[in-house]
Amino acid sequence: MSENESYEHLNTKGGAAVLVLCDHASNRVPDSVNGGDLGIAPADMARHIAYDIGARQVALHLAAALDAPMLATRFSRLVIDPNRGEDDPTILMKIYDRTIIPGNRHADATEKQRRIAAFHRPYHMAISAELDRMEARGDVPVLISIHSFTPQLRGRPKRPWKIGILWDKDPRIPVPLIKKLSALPDMCVGDNEPYSGELRGDTMYHHATKRGFAHVLIELRHDLIEDAAGQAHWAQLLAEPLAEIIANLGDDHG
Repeated sequence: MSENESYEHLNTKGGAAVLVLCDHASNRVPDSVNGGDLGIAPADMARHIAYDIGARQVALHLAAALDAPMLATRFSRLVIDPNRGEDDPTILMKIYDRTIIPGNRHADATEKQRRIAAFHRPYHMAISAELDRMEARGDVPVLISIHSFTPQLRGRPKRPWKIGILWDKDPRIPVPLIKKLSALPDMCVGDNEPYSGELRGDTMYHHATKRGFAHVLIELRHDLIEDAAGQAHWAQLLAEPLAEIIANLGDDHG
């Protein structure tokens, strides 16, 4: 593993032309941001507003199963959201799921740009570099991004989905994956639920849609992956169909 303030590069010996990402892997607030404290309670920093609960561990298991390298952030989405374009107004949130973020309250345009330069941009440069490396050796990369979602936002109905498959213009991985997962017993699969994958400027758009690489963003309900057993189970459940779909991309790949 190699790492810096922005990201971890994991499973670096993975030889597959697959890059596993975890955009919201950590709830860490670096010391250079408001002294390492955004001013909200530890219980709130442990909530989904700060990071994607369980997602990093699922991504690690999946990367190992697919023999794929992995990149994961080392900063909270409340510091700066790596799954947003640099010009997205939601890249630095001052209130999230009815929780005010005091450490962001007075963050001006200069501070936002400082955080982008220190954390957001290095992560995306690392993704680009890894994809370029795969292409340089003659491979056509595939991107898989692992996220998790809360079972219920405050004041909102409970979410019925166990897993959501998010996608935009490229059906090569999402459509067969939805079909395979939907065939499993007691499975509720969201097609672009609980969020839409059609977010212009997000990680998948920037690194996969724009470059023509097959990709998928997978959202797992975090109550299902809060412990080690759940994390291993869901990674195993995803690994087999993903490996089969990627192997069958064939002539349509790239």
